[in-house]
Amino acid sequence: MPSRSSRPMLTSLVIRQTFLDFFAARGHTIVPSMPLVPGGDSTLLFTNSGMVQFKDVFLGTGTRPYSRVADSQKCLRVAGKHNDLDDVGRDDIHHTFFEMLGNWSFGDYYKAEAIPWAWTLLTEGWGVPRDRLWATCFEDDQGQIPRDDEAADLWRQQPGFDPKQVLFFGRKENFWEMADTGPCGPDSELHIDRGPEYCTKASQPGHVCRVNGDCGRFVELWNLVFIQYNRSGPTDLEPLPRKHVDTGMGFERLVSVLQDKTSTYRTDLLWPVLLKVQELLGHDDATRERLLTPYRVIADHVRAAAFLIADGVVPGNTGRNYITRMIIRRAGRFGSQAGFEKPFLADLVATAIGVYGSVYPELQRHEQTIRTTLTDEEERFRRTVDTGVAHLEDLLAKARAAKNPLISGASAFELYSTYGLPLEITRDIARESSIAVDEAGFFEAMEAHREVSGAGLGTVDLSGQQTEVYRKLLTELAASGQLPASGVEYDPYSRLSTEGPVLALVVDGKAVDSVTEGDAVGVVLPATAFYREAGGQVSDTGEIVAPTWAVHVVEMQEPIEGLFLHVGRVVRGRPARGDRAEAKVDRDRRLDIMRNHTATHLLHASLRSVLGEHARQAGSLVAPDRLRFDFTHPKAVEPGELQRIQAMVNDAILANYPLRIQVQPREKAVADGAMALFGENYGDTVRTISIGNGKRVSFELCGGTHVPATGVIGAFRILSEESVASGIRRIEAVTGRGAVELLERSLELQERLANLLTATPDNLEAQVRSLLEERRRLADELSRLRQAEAEAALAALQPEMLGETHFLAGVIPHADPDLLRRLSDSFRAAHPSHVVVLGSVRDGRPVLMAAVSPELVERGVSAADLARHAATAIEGSGGGKPTLAQAGGKRADGLPKAIEMARAWVRGRLT
Repeated sequence: MPSRSSRPMLTSLVIRQTFLDFFAARGHTIVPSMPLVPGGDSTLLFTNSGMVQFKDVFLGTGTRPYSRVADSQKCLRVAGKHNDLDDVGRDDIHHTFFEMLGNWSFGDYYKAEAIPWAWTLLTEGWGVPRDRLWATCFEDDQGQIPRDDEAADLWRQQPGFDPKQVLFFGRKENFWEMADTGPCGPDSELHIDRGPEYCTKASQPGHVCRVNGDCGRFVELWNLVFIQYNRSGPTDLEPLPRKHVDTGMGFERLVSVLQDKTSTYRTDLLWPVLLKVQELLGHDDATRERLLTPYRVIADHVRAAAFLIADGVVPGNTGRNYITRMIIRRAGRFGSQAGFEKPFLADLVATAIGVYGSVYPELQRHEQTIRTTLTDEEERFRRTVDTGVAHLEDLLAKARAAKNPLISGASAFELYSTYGLPLEITRDIARESSIAVDEAGFFEAMEAHREVSGAGLGTVDLSGQQTEVYRKLLTELAASGQLPASGVEYDPYSRLSTEGPVLALVVDGKAVDSVTEGDAVGVVLPATAFYREAGGQVSDTGEIVAPTWAVHVVEMQEPIEGLFLHVGRVVRGRPARGDRAEAKVDRDRRLDIMRNHTATHLLHASLRSVLGEHARQAGSLVAPDRLRFDFTHPKAVEPGELQRIQAMVNDAILANYPLRIQVQPREKAVADGAMALFGENYGDTVRTISIGNGKRVSFELCGGTHVPATGVIGAFRILSEESVASGIRRIEAVTGRGAVELLERSLELQERLANLLTATPDNLEAQVRSLLEERRRLADELSRLRQAEAEAALAALQPEMLGETHFLAGVIPHADPDLLRRLSDSFRAAHPSHVVVLGSVRDGRPVLMAAVSPELVERGVSAADLARHAATAIEGSGGGKPTLAQAGGKRADGLPKAIEMARAWVRGRLT
């Protein structure tokens, strides 16, 4: 490591910027980190590695305008295959959130450049001693893939590299694969020998420090992946026509090495947060070190939660939102262990943002939202945690007594759903008692209770499609000159129809020459005006027509970048490859969609204006008949707030603001204030939608279709506002024709009601109020008459003496359980030793009420048992307290028998 005496300690800011500057000087485009939520990739909960935003390039389904790129990517590993949560806080190296430095080549440079650059940056840029570095290369332990001597030779050629410090390892350590099939290749890793003082197992007999060993002396710094094969089967590898480089370097680990720290928590990335924890608790250094596990968990989790909330992932019950909730609550529990008695995480946010805010400005923009969300979630957790932990302790005691060291998945889920204890906290506490938790069972229970919402879109079944089929088809069309290298011309913005020859017909994932009436088909044309579903906006529909045939288009698909399929069904004739045809978008449907999409932007801006900056998009659907908008907000929107939101949108519509649509670099758009939406995948060049005249009303990144001016929307009306998950609200609304239809239906209903009430629309409300008041008066009179009838019926009943006890039983007409209880009160007060059983029929359903005086309960006479026994005659069940219980049933005609069964039951116990 660099000597602290020979040069000043490098800060994390300098280390990160040195990396980016180094590769920028070597022709790399520097791109910003993608969000923690990987837009357009439903296979991942979170971005868990640096290559995620380039995954489509390696899979061959996407391209970039550059062939060399570098970045620092924010990542999260708390779920699925890559899950480091269990180790966070318990050691010095694991984290939930981390950064990954990376540089990539897409068919440009290869090993001869990547290896010298890595060596030069480490040894010259950061001053890492050359004799401390070791390189590992690939040698197939199965003897099928050639050894990577090329990489080994290149390492040996680097100035100052010890040739003896090149080692070979097998597939587990030095071969990279994205999946069972697809791109793959050998990797080469650089490790640093931190010296014998860093060995964590020196006291173990026979331990030997080594590269890829199990102690802390040798640390992997950089992994250089060389993607040169395509795997099509377990043993089938084909050389790729263009080779790629994918490198990754864990930033926290690198900083700990360059700052010569024994722990990633003691670098300038996290140590300031630990010191702030110490300050808030008033601990001395010795106490801090004794409580280092909770200190580390708190520091890691507050950083992760801040980044999650800044990227729009608020606490909730399922999926990504569950992870945010779990991280906050786990930090809160460890905070209690450290000594915090009140919510504290918000007090640490400024420190964490001070470390990262200049690099990730979204933290600064959303600081207040982060603070508020953390405090709200901590307070919510503190209201339930004691009850939840007490219930868990009961479960642990039962597990110990039964000698069954396991908490069932159903019990663990109940702890979460009822008491707010996430699985991870249950697991932490159970582990302290050496008891396991059925995690698989927990997620099964969660899935069974998961709230499901969304809109299904009917599509033609084109199962069996494979990426390779479409890549080959696009390559052939480009090679023959029928398509440019960029693929089909996609322009859903400036026109509604295109003409050209049918380039391909696809059925069940196979290209065919022709199709017949009734066939489901995908049609490829040189250009299209159809919008493909993206950003919440549904796909266009329409038709493709030729003189002798027609296809009804129900969806537009893009299976790989550049290839667009008009998916539909042949409704007339026999389409054939080479036929000239016209593809026409359903104009009226498209216009309805455009109205709803522009209104969605206005709604988003109005929500933020009325509710606060924390109200951000968390999902949307833009369809022709309605818009649906999910947003982050901790409680129901008040009626007055909804009225203000709706009025703001309509004011913007009436102002007829023009829309300004531009295409510009993403970094510039975001720097200018454009809002990126949650879960969307943006390229380096983005389309921005600005609404306003002078002052902006809305400014967002968006690839959807929009009206030219807000006046085209016509009108906006909110249909509903509801909860879809904890912390997530949903508004559904209509515009344009939908709003007009809603208005017409409302006016027609108003007119029908006025006619029914012989009123006019102007005095309809007064007439309805008068009727409601009359209804209330009649209901009160009916209630009075029923009570009088019930009192008379009660007075007619003759109590029976059973020893010293007064027993009263009978049927009272038209009484509910509350009235039955009130009727019995005077009798019970006048007779200290009593049993009362009253029944009635209300709305066709039988009910029973039973009351027993306390001294009889002591003799074994229970009202709950009595109610349950009598309820069998009415095919029902009952329960309650020993002194007061009730029952309900299905058979009203069984009520007299129930009273007699109760009488016999009581007599049997008191005589």
